[in-house]
Amino acid sequence: MRSPKDFFRPLAVGAPTPVHEVPFRPSRMIHFFDPGNEKMAAKVPAIAPTVDVLLGNLEDAVAADRKEAARSGLVKIAKATDFGDTQLWTRINSLDSPWVLDDLLTLVTEIGDKLDVIMVPKVEGVEDIHYVDRLLAQLEAKAQIRRPILVHAILETATGVANVEEIAGASPRMQGISLGPADLAASRRMKTTRVGGEHPGYLVREDPHGADGAAPRATFQQDLWHYTLARMVDACAAHGILPYYGPFGDIKDTTACEDQFRNAFLLGCVGAWSLHPVQIAVAKKVFSPAPADVAWARKVIDAMGDGTGAVMIDGKMQDDATYKQCQVVAELAQALAARDPELRDAYTAAEFRQNKE
Repeated sequence: MRSPKDFFRPLAVGAPTPVHEVPFRPSRMIHFFDPGNEKMAAKVPAIAPTVDVLLGNLEDAVAADRKEAARSGLVKIAKATDFGDTQLWTRINSLDSPWVLDDLLTLVTEIGDKLDVIMVPKVEGVEDIHYVDRLLAQLEAKAQIRRPILVHAILETATGVANVEEIAGASPRMQGISLGPADLAASRRMKTTRVGGEHPGYLVREDPHGADGAAPRATFQQDLWHYTLARMVDACAAHGILPYYGPFGDIKDTTACEDQFRNAFLLGCVGAWSLHPVQIAVAKKVFSPAPADVAWARKVIDAMGDGTGAVMIDGKMQDDATYKQCQVVAELAQALAARDPELRDAYTAAEFRQNKE
């Protein structure tokens, strides 16, 4: 076992110094695109300013005979595009695939200065992160990359869930973890063929009632992913990295998509994947605190001063615990407002209205 003193030392001579704290940058939506698809590639310059993260996908949804085209397409797009404040990520192929080594060798040496995060699928334990960590350090040194490329793990096997706490703390490169519900469902032998979202058969039913117990009994659909998502959020929070909900596959059902994203947001996630442009607006709406909530949070913070003690505001008791909760909302709003002028104006207007009341 390495000494804790060595945790933040570069893993290769000439590699950049690892980060001591994951920088929080808005990442409400991680928008996936196929860089080998010329039609999608042509839309990248227009889509990039509308999303927080643009991710060139090399893994699932890219056929085996198109892997090299997707990889070279991502290199071409990255070199030709000014992404501004939008982050550029990629999802490489799984570590047991015949493509992953070429993915890393090519992307880090060709466009490593533009890549913010590399998403690693089907991570099952710290050994997966350690392998990628060392290889990235060697490639960064070779390519003279001046800042470390961060790593994002996808939680999509039962073994990965069992090891999620260790995965979250495996390396200073760890930026975050996403829930991958489809592959996780297969790994667990769950009886659902949906990509994210719930299942109508996963429910609870109220007790019998009525004179003879024959009255209709209400049913309530349950959340298939609550346990895993909550465990993942706790692991990320404990290690100072960021949790995300993954894909929602029913593109047409934006209502259910919004519900699933909101559950994840309330539970602690900072963003989710968008697989189609219609989901960009959904993620932007859900993972941005509502203006009224931001105005209330700022009101509590202003009234509490240093955050100690307890005060009554509008008939509700506020103390140091609610002060901390309000700080979470206010700090997120501040970070998002710096990137999104429209959101900044909405927050300012809501605070002005509240102060007039």
